[in-house]
Amino acid sequence: MNLLKAMATVSSMTLASRILGFVRDALIARLFGAGLATDAFFVAFRIPNLLRRLFAEGAFSQAFVPVLAEHKTREGEGSTRLLVDRVATLLFLALVAATLLGILLAPAIVYVSAPGFAETPAKFELTVAMLRVTFPYILFISLVSLAGGVLNTWSRFAVPAITPTLLNVSFIVAALFAAPYFDPPAMVLAWAVLVGGILQLALQLPFLARIGMLPRLRFAPRDPAVRRILKLMGPAVIGVSVAQLSLLLNTIFASFLRTGSVSWLYYADRLMEFPTGLLGVALGTILLPSLAKYHSQAAGEEYSKLLDWGLRLTLLLALPAALALAVLAVPLIATLFFYGEFTPNDLAMTRQALAAYSVGLAGLILVKVLAPGFYARQNIRTPVRIAIVTLVATQLMNVAFIYPLRHAGLALAIGLGACLNAALLYRRLRGDGIYAPQPGWRAFIAKVLAALAAMGLALWLAMGSEAWWIAVPGRQRALALSALVGLGMVTYFGALWALGFRPRDFSRRAA
Repeated sequence: MNLLKAMATVSSMTLASRILGFVRDALIARLFGAGLATDAFFVAFRIPNLLRRLFAEGAFSQAFVPVLAEHKTREGEGSTRLLVDRVATLLFLALVAATLLGILLAPAIVYVSAPGFAETPAKFELTVAMLRVTFPYILFISLVSLAGGVLNTWSRFAVPAITPTLLNVSFIVAALFAAPYFDPPAMVLAWAVLVGGILQLALQLPFLARIGMLPRLRFAPRDPAVRRILKLMGPAVIGVSVAQLSLLLNTIFASFLRTGSVSWLYYADRLMEFPTGLLGVALGTILLPSLAKYHSQAAGEEYSKLLDWGLRLTLLLALPAALALAVLAVPLIATLFFYGEFTPNDLAMTRQALAAYSVGLAGLILVKVLAPGFYARQNIRTPVRIAIVTLVATQLMNVAFIYPLRHAGLALAIGLGACLNAALLYRRLRGDGIYAPQPGWRAFIAKVLAALAAMGLALWLAMGSEAWWIAVPGRQRALALSALVGLGMVTYFGALWALGFRPRDFSRRAA
């Protein structure tokens, strides 16, 4: 399989999911507003969603995929099928126990995660009821993560990439058509979470069956490979927890600033999620299985070449995205958010946060490429140690930047922290002899910088005044923004073409 084509597929599916996510958020806001019921739902959904990030999509994937790829390469598909059966069985039993415990202890969980709700009995009881409906989501989405890891190892990237859209579809359909049948109507959102988890798993099962990897119950917790996965999950959980802790600490810092600071950071972060998801997540997804296979084959040179390919592609695509976010901050924010109660001051403050975030966009995406260089070798401890160093440095920068730059200082600290994380990962890969740059990097960087200069100048000249973006209607802003995006893409890729870049130069086969 061509990895460039696979990345385009994963990115396009991720884009569809992100667009549906915006539609979902807008629909929930329009139909249910912001009140007791939505507060209850967001808390009830946040808890299983946090567990999903910590265990299902984070720690489990990082530990499972490298061991699975190694097993497939060295032991053959028969032994690999047995491993999938044993891992799936153990995961299923553990998840059933966790789900039952979560449902039983729902009042205590709500009290710990949202203690203020106890002062309003109706809100507290509704949150408990919603949590009991949403908690089984962690069971289904964890099995979805297992299925996605298997499919990605078999280079079936499209199905796991499109799967998340079903949760947003479930939300949209339930909110539009089923809400009147629930009391209160917002209760339908909790059931939409559960149905979305079931739909995501149901979509992947036929494709697992097609490659002969549909799991069967086989309980063998002492299997050496199973035990190795569990051992790797320990530091992986710590690593993912560090990232979540960093976000929590930033929110705490922002809560001490003027009203609106948390929201300005949230809106800027939503815009950052687009390139981070489209590029970083897609590249990390397609690189990890191939890197793990090269490691299991002791093909060190191919391993290094694949990392080099990933780094070049990241800089080729992430740098223009970062520049575009900085230059087009006002057009982007005005087109997407400047409606209703969102004021010109909100636009200006969100712009500051987005410009600060854009400094670290390349770092955020590079981490998604460099970290798999360790995960594929079943070395999770090194990225975890670096993540802890980054966390400490980020919080020190928060303290240094928050007074002169306010909320923008928090965004800048996150961006610079991501660059530090990427630099430390790169240095360790080089120092351990895992990665050696291929020839031609100086010419590559020079050509990319020249294309960036051409794109930045074209966007700056064509954008017009910021006052115009505030004054014109939303439809006109949308058309103008589309034209600017098109101009930027044509200018950047046209300049690269003139400088000798061709798509075939970045073609790469999977391991």
